[in-house]
Amino acid sequence: MSRDLLAPLAARYVHWLRLPEEMTSDTSDEDPALVRAMPMVLRIERAEPPSRTALLEAAAASALAVCLDERAAPGGEWHPDVSTWVAGRIRKVSRRARGAHWAAVQELPGVTVTVDGASVRSLVPGLVTELPREVSRLQISGTELPADSPGVPAPGLPMVWLNPGVELTVGKAAAQVGHATMILAAALPPEALDSWRANGLRTAVRTASPGQWSELMAAGSGADRSTVLVRDAGFTEVTPGTVTCAAHFPS
Repeated sequence: MSRDLLAPLAARYVHWLRLPEEMTSDTSDEDPALVRAMPMVLRIERAEPPSRTALLEAAAASALAVCLDERAAPGGEWHPDVSTWVAGRIRKVSRRARGAHWAAVQELPGVTVTVDGASVRSLVPGLVTELPREVSRLQISGTELPADSPGVPAPGLPMVWLNPGVELTVGKAAAQVGHATMILAAALPPEALDSWRANGLRTAVRTASPGQWSELMAAGSGADRSTVLVRDAGFTEVTPGTVTCAAHFPS
């Protein structure tokens, strides 16, 4: 079953949380020529940009969908690339596209998820030195989406909560919520993950209040794996060891 690909994340989770901050950005064990990442392409049209929350919710589902796709299971065409990536650091790089450039990336292997008119296509991970031209020509930064007021999420949805004390660009946030759903899926029992998949991996994304964030930090640091934390290596935007978001699966 393709969920087995995520087992390395569950195995590393507690160790990663306990690392000293300065160790989270240590890449001395890597060959730069072999660094892998998942490109995440955010559709941001100039005339009708999506809402920030909807785009992040699409990103949260799309990144996980690649990992759980049957093509990523053993014997599937994506398995070698996805399994090699998950076994190392789960880097993601968000890029923005519109018009013809958005249409072009639909031809690359990956999964597109659309939520309330906002679309994200997460691509099969590969070597960063071998990005397809359709991806390498896309901009990583330069477009921001304003905060919105999405309201109360539907009951029963898995939640990704953003750290209220950390400012993230929409691209960085998209990568972080994608990390969150992958770690949460790795930690969940099979029956919980099956129910999530049956609902199309729909996930609500919100910014936590300070009080909520304190509770999430405590829960994610404990033994209950229905709440997990995303601790960033700090290569971009945040300092090493920053917890950017938390994911929670409702009981």
